[in-house]
Amino acid sequence: MNEIKAEKSGVIKEILVENGQPVEYGEALFIIE
Repeated sequence: MNEIKAEKSGVIKEILVENGQPVEYGEALFIIE
């Protein structure tokens, strides 16, 4: 797993991708509340 920096604080409410799933640049990974 790669560490990422968040632009905003919050709590992750939902993870939108599976571990190891390819993603596109700009694709949403989480829903943050």
